[in-house]
Amino acid sequence: MTNSTKPTRLRGLARGNNLTTLSLVVSFLLLCLFFATQTSSFLSVGNLENLARTLAVVGITAIGMTLVMITGGVDISVGSVAALAGVITSVLWREAGVPLLLSTILALLGGTLVGLVNGLAITVLKINPLITTLATFSIVRGLAFVLSEGQTNMLSNPAFNYIGRGDLFGIPFSLLLMIILYLVFIFVLNQTQFGRNLYAIGGNLERSRLAGIQTNRHLLIVYTLCAFFAALSGVISVSQLASSAPRAATGLEFTVITAVVLGGTSLSGGKGSLIGTLVGVVILRILDNGLVLMKVSSFYQDVARGVVLLLAVGFDQLRIRVSQLIGRSA
Repeated sequence: MTNSTKPTRLRGLARGNNLTTLSLVVSFLLLCLFFATQTSSFLSVGNLENLARTLAVVGITAIGMTLVMITGGVDISVGSVAALAGVITSVLWREAGVPLLLSTILALLGGTLVGLVNGLAITVLKINPLITTLATFSIVRGLAFVLSEGQTNMLSNPAFNYIGRGDLFGIPFSLLLMIILYLVFIFVLNQTQFGRNLYAIGGNLERSRLAGIQTNRHLLIVYTLCAFFAALSGVISVSQLASSAPRAATGLEFTVITAVVLGGTSLSGGKGSLIGTLVGVVILRILDNGLVLMKVSSFYQDVARGVVLLLAVGFDQLRIRVSQLIGRSA
């Protein structure tokens, strides 16, 4: 790619991301308007506070998933990692007598280790990301059941529960933490060489390697980060619920992937933004919340999420084909 065409391509990518974000914002406003007219409790202070608190678990996990999917990969083990982190925290504290702070740190390290294993399997053993994370999805969930003996463990501690239930300056602490993480990684993606390299890897792995980018190192980092964020989300979830269970975060991976794809990240890699992901997360949480308030059956909620994922993937494929046609005509 020549120096003259590179800025043009980057500007085109930026315009595409802006259009996607704009369409998501419009969808968000229309969705809010619809639920506000269907149920009076949707815009109540209590419901909005509850909605804000539930954003963090999906939102933080989606940061790591966005990084992975920009490189052209996927990680479907995040739900299991979140469950394992919660189980490790409660088991170490309740059963082994380990201080709660140390238990939390060890839980985060345990989740991060899963990401490191994923990254090594993908970069060193050259196993497909889908197969690798499908395997760890099963293994890690099984470990959560083994460690907890299939039981739900209560974890009530004022300092620990503050993470998921506390407020800072009138804003849920977990929401503030999520916003800070988004700001940091939006900067990383848009303003650092590391972020630009992730887009390059997703665009063409082999060309990136030939251009001198340490592709294996970058992939190892993003899969490790993805698992760390999943573990952090698991800890926040346990803090909110004051309990951990090996079945926790079931289906989290599909919700997160739906949010990321809905936010404009391409399944083929090389395209995406964290701003779009954040809007996608908000839209999905509003959809779930609104359907619950309308007393729609949970079965239909699953159908709604599946339809959203299908439409998002279909739009992504359409966008790729249009881009290819424009490229050929140019």
